[in-house]
Amino acid sequence: MLTADEIERYARHIVLREVGGPGQAALKRARVLVIGAGGLGAPALLYLAAAGVGTLGVVDDDKVSLSNLQRQVIHGTPDVGAAKAESAAAAIRRLNPHVTINTHALRLTAANALDLIGQYDIVTDGSDNFATRYLVSDACYFARRILVTAAVGTFDGSLTTIRAHERGRDGRPNPSYRCLFPESPAPGSIPACAEAGILGALTGVIGSMMALEVIREIVGFGEGLVGRLLMVDARAMRFETVAYGWDSKNPLNGERPTIVDLSSHV
Repeated sequence: MLTADEIERYARHIVLREVGGPGQAALKRARVLVIGAGGLGAPALLYLAAAGVGTLGVVDDDKVSLSNLQRQVIHGTPDVGAAKAESAAAAIRRLNPHVTINTHALRLTAANALDLIGQYDIVTDGSDNFATRYLVSDACYFARRILVTAAVGTFDGSLTTIRAHERGRDGRPNPSYRCLFPESPAPGSIPACAEAGILGALTGVIGSMMALEVIREIVGFGEGLVGRLLMVDARAMRFETVAYGWDSKNPLNGERPTIVDLSSHV
């Protein structure tokens, strides 16, 4: 049930036919885990909290640095040196006291991923490296959890939703992250943010879209991004969507899977 204060707070949601009272109540019941409180996780956390997601978990073992503040808008100058998970939690509490925030100031590993992810309904991954992305996507498959995952480059970003543990309307398995990206790029082939740079506002756009996709998954309206990769080109202000499908040879949920647990992740 929504309190009188919550009804007023979420009034602009509740008047939407696609959301309404039932949709807002679903948001209140939802438990969402956000991987990373950085450029993508920062706006995603803020908008999920503002939307009234009942429980938010944030995973990040890093500390706030001055160079983060150009894009990681959940943190402020006084937070430099503080743990990102705690800084993010403090901002969320100021924004919406109705949200329960769980901090996980740790690095996600094969040893803790399943237990942690299993505590939530939906996972949104804004991590900045492929090793974590593959770990999160594999763990979500084994934990049977929905994954909204995004990435950004210097002037480009992408977003998709993975429900690889389910089948589509045609009866075929939904594609996994490994159907979209079969192999991780070679180490060093993609320069890190500190080397290549990144447009700060771009992370705000993609992170906000992550939150929007999570909200759509919870409430259940519109056409989701399962089997579709949304790509954003900030130089040309161009948005494109590319369809992708299940690869029967993929090692996770293919016809002959070779990945049966998380033991391959070190």
